[in-house]
Amino acid sequence: MISRRTFLVGTGALAAAAPFAAPALAAEPAIYAKRGLAIRGYDPVAYFEDGKPAKGNAAYAHTWNGAEWRFDSDAHRASFAANPEAYAPQYGGYCAWAVAEGYTASTDPDAWKIVDGKLYMNFSKRVQRRWEKDIPGNITRANGNWPKVLG
Repeated sequence: MISRRTFLVGTGALAAAAPFAAPALAAEPAIYAKRGLAIRGYDPVAYFEDGKPAKGNAAYAHTWNGAEWRFDSDAHRASFAANPEAYAPQYGGYCAWAVAEGYTASTDPDAWKIVDGKLYMNFSKRVQRRWEKDIPGNITRANGNWPKVLG
């Protein structure tokens, strides 16, 4: 008869191989784009130029970094196309608080802030208030976690 200890020790090789048999988790895309649409269809340039969110128009779309970005004017689309890194939200548009905490989360186009010329988005206004309690510290932590949090 096999003892419990012998069985557990004897199955060690099987247990060691188990992680390789499990399905791998898919990595998150570099841009948070629900159904392929970045920032839920909001115009990233509007945050900088107009100081508020503005819903983009499919007639003024531009594809960049695997996602469709929409704008409320052709001028905004042209500005983004010329320098997308200047307008695209940090951390691919994922929640800045979540990235600082070591994971990813979706964002609300109304929960945003421009800090040192960069756009940061958050999951909600409530989460944004938490993030704003230590913006420099949260940005430092998020920078350290990005892009590792994508998986």
